[in-house]
Amino acid sequence: MAKKFNQYQLTLTEINLKNQSKEKQSLTFEFENHDDIFSILNRTKETQGFKNANDEMDFFIGLKLFSEVMLRNKKNPLFEDFFPYFIDLMNKIKENAQNKPK
Repeated sequence: MAKKFNQYQLTLTEINLKNQSKEKQSLTFEFENHDDIFSILNRTKETQGFKNANDEMDFFIGLKLFSEVMLRNKKNPLFEDFFPYFIDLMNKIKENAQNKPK
C-alpha cells in the first residue's frame, strides 16, 4: 500500500538575535505533508513575484506547514472564515506557476 504522506524533518536554529542577552536555541521536529515540498519549491521558483529570493522559500514552507494543519482540522472554527480565501490563494499560486516563463 502506498504511503499517504511524505515525512520531513525541520530544524530551526537561532543564528543572530537582535537581543544577544540569552543563549541561542534550536528546535527540530518531524511533520507529514501530502505534497512533495521539494518538488513544489523547484516548480514554483520565481513564479510569485517576490523581490527577495528567500521570501519565496519562506512563504512556501510556511504555507505548506500551515495548510496541512488546516486541512487536518477543517472543522475547527478558527479556519471556517479563512478556508474560501485559502482556496483562492492556492488557485492563484497554481496559475502563476503555470504561467511561468520558460
